[in-house]
Amino acid sequence: MTELPTKTEDKHKRILQAAIKVFAKNGFYNSKVSEIAQEAGVADGTIYLYFKNKDDILISLFEEEMEKIIQNMKQEIGKEEDLLKKLKMFAVVQLNSKKENPDLAAIMEVELRQSSKFMKEYVNMKFIEYLKIVSSIIKEGQKKGIIKKEVDPTIVSRAFWGALDEVARFWVLSPRKKVSLSTSAELISDIFIKGMVEAVNRKS
Repeated sequence: MTELPTKTEDKHKRILQAAIKVFAKNGFYNSKVSEIAQEAGVADGTIYLYFKNKDDILISLFEEEMEKIIQNMKQEIGKEEDLLKKLKMFAVVQLNSKKENPDLAAIMEVELRQSSKFMKEYVNMKFIEYLKIVSSIIKEGQKKGIIKKEVDPTIVSRAFWGALDEVARFWVLSPRKKVSLSTSAELISDIFIKGMVEAVNRKS
């Protein structure tokens, strides 16, 4: 039997959902805590029972979304046995997640960078966990002789994520959304895979 959310959990969720709407509409910098409270249907002071400030709300949004993406990523990648297909699946899941909630995608891709606390002070453990998914695939590929040894898993995992992230941000900022996220995921993963396995293929 599924447990019903408590009043505390319900308010916390309402505040975060309200923050998505307010941040997406006004931008993080121009948004006020009072606007989030009004959208959530709670008193201004109630916000501070759950969050320290506006930056804390933004970081909480990031952490909750990243947790969902990480769990979904692990589940989808777990369905694949081929390591190179796992990398493609990673790219597809990362970019397609942006289509599920465009407002939240705008916050993740644009508004997070407006928070000095997030950029300078926040220890981004969720992001590190996310990158480890890619680096672990690369390391396994190296052990099996599929990916060349000179590839640095740490550097490549960040570069891979960075390429996908740039396309996602371009999609978010594009009014007509003409860019195909699925096609972009295939293209980017193909480029990285070719670069990592090319030397091995030439020797075989």
